[in-house]
Amino acid sequence: MWRRRLAGLLAAFNVLNGLIMLAFSKHWYDAVPGVALTGPFNRHFVEDIGAAFLAAGFGLVARAWRTRYWPAALAGAAFLALHALIHLTMAVAMTLGLGSDQTWGFDIALVIAPAAFALFVCFPGQGESYA
Repeated sequence: MWRRRLAGLLAAFNVLNGLIMLAFSKHWYDAVPGVALTGPFNRHFVEDIGAAFLAAGFGLVARAWRTRYWPAALAGAAFLALHALIHLTMAVAMTLGLGSDQTWGFDIALVIAPAAFALFVCFPGQGESYA
């Protein structure tokens, strides 16, 4: 049951982030630490990524609602994990002196850890049915 609750919490986080990216893309771009360092604002790009966060969130909503929908959560978690891998790669490059991103703590707390939790909770736990 706790996996379903955590999936619901992660779903809310990702759905909210996706909606904000779609509805208030410029505000999101300016407010999130490190984003402005990646290049000039591009509304279409931010909204595309917002749609991906929304889809990931809805996959986690399905998992929170019914365990048998865990494949939907896995699809959403795959995006989150690949996104986290990009941030992790950038952090390693920064550590090696190959980059200048100063948002490592933010990346761990709001990108990497949620992706790891999403991958973990998408699969049914002990006592939960796969079908």
